[in-house]
Amino acid sequence: MREKYSLETWAPSLEAAVMENPVLEPLYLHGGNDPLPEMRNKFLEGQPVQIDRIAEETTEYIGDIPVKIHIFPGHSYRQAAIEVNGILFAADSYFGSEYLYKHKIPYITDVSYQLETLNRLLEIEVSGAVPGHGKFEHTYVSTVKENIDYHKDIMDWIEAFIRTNKEVSHETLVSAMCNAYGVTVTHLSAWMLYRTAVTAYVNGLIREGRICHYLKDFRWTFCICHY
Repeated sequence: MREKYSLETWAPSLEAAVMENPVLEPLYLHGGNDPLPEMRNKFLEGQPVQIDRIAEETTEYIGDIPVKIHIFPGHSYRQAAIEVNGILFAADSYFGSEYLYKHKIPYITDVSYQLETLNRLLEIEVSGAVPGHGKFEHTYVSTVKENIDYHKDIMDWIEAFIRTNKEVSHETLVSAMCNAYGVTVTHLSAWMLYRTAVTAYVNGLIREGRICHYLKDFRWTFCICHY
């Protein structure tokens, strides 16, 4: 395809490294260990992509068409969205309502960055947006606000669960949350994605000082902070 149409591939730094070396995704999901064979599937590890140019947050021109590049971390580390002719191609910076509830625990890498991205989306003046999962919307702001509320509700659930149980290990939290949200997991690769997503909410709660963390009996453990 690249050769046939003389295409260039642009990607943000770090994202470019993963696209050129796709084994990095199952590698980091597997905690830095060499990923087991069931982790090296086409869902987690696509074909390598040659990156011609590192994309930064700026306005570039494709021919004479101005294209504004936005870097929106949260779903991934340096995800890019593009704005062209008043339309935002938002990638996975937010989900359409149907897909938000379909995934139950949305895959993100850090809820703090995800919420920052969502709040930035509220300030962008465009005539419509296309999420990575969902349909084009002229009135996308209400969907972005729904995303914000959904993520905050998950954070509240985790905080309440830890408050009720006094102290909770990471493994216990992952299991309890997947059960509470009715997640179906039959493969290791899917479980690794949910584990990362749950940890993304934990990161945000720790950053906000709503929970504290420590090691106990060689387990990463959480409790409500008492200052």
